[in-house]
Amino acid sequence: MTSVCRVTGIDTHAHIFHPDLPMVAGRRYSPEYEAALDDWLRLQDAAGISHGVLIQPSFLGTDNSHIEAALRAHPNRLRGVAVVDRDIDDAKLMDLANAGFVGARLNLVGKDIEDYRDPAWTAFFERLAKLDWQVEIQRRFEDLIDIVPAMVAAGVTVVIDHFGLPGGQIDPDNPKHAAFLALLAKEPRIWVKLSAPYRAGLDAAAAASALEHLRAACGGIDRFVWGSDWPHTQHENVVNYHQQYDRLVALLPDALERDQVLCANAVRLFGFDKNVEDRNSK
Repeated sequence: MTSVCRVTGIDTHAHIFHPDLPMVAGRRYSPEYEAALDDWLRLQDAAGISHGVLIQPSFLGTDNSHIEAALRAHPNRLRGVAVVDRDIDDAKLMDLANAGFVGARLNLVGKDIEDYRDPAWTAFFERLAKLDWQVEIQRRFEDLIDIVPAMVAAGVTVVIDHFGLPGGQIDPDNPKHAAFLALLAKEPRIWVKLSAPYRAGLDAAAAASALEHLRAACGGIDRFVWGSDWPHTQHENVVNYHQQYDRLVALLPDALERDQVLCANAVRLFGFDKNVEDRNSK
């Protein structure tokens, strides 16, 4: 059995791809360049980040094989979040778990909100919870209160991408913002990624304000993780990896808090405290 590598930091949100991969019809974005695994790993190394989580890009649909190859090549350094069909069979889901995937992503940007209390959705979330997987959500902040409650009621951990995409600011006077903050306060299974503030139009001051609202709702920083969002699709010309790391340092200047977000929190959420074969042997 291989040993678990020492964790010095975890980048919990990055993508790898190249333009020759098969892409889904109706996609909102088509990359014209390669985001190579080795390039991302070199950026991690330079920043002192030892581990990472690869997120399946929406434009690749449910073919998770490109990420799967990376996970199998680096079974202790990497984890993955897949895109899967709701009716995926148990055997295929377990194959993904054995490869190092620990969650399923629902990128709901630009999509109609479904009724996630529907029995078919509830059964899906319950299956993920049984595997100790998470559901990762990308959707604007004001809609989260209409989406997340049914998921946590099914017993699955929910991870909110990119500060929750509050569209410039989290506003406690907005009833839907306030309702989701209240849900955060009472549901310990909801986590937030402090990632890609540029996708929500958050400058440094607005990101700091958003963090304080989220911290107050969560009662601390125990449910925050960080992600670079590399290679920053559609923002490549104005954002880079080290800038995003520096923004985290500015957001969390206390080194102990920053270490908790980068290491302890992410280890717990993504299962880096166990080898893949141990994690999926239960």
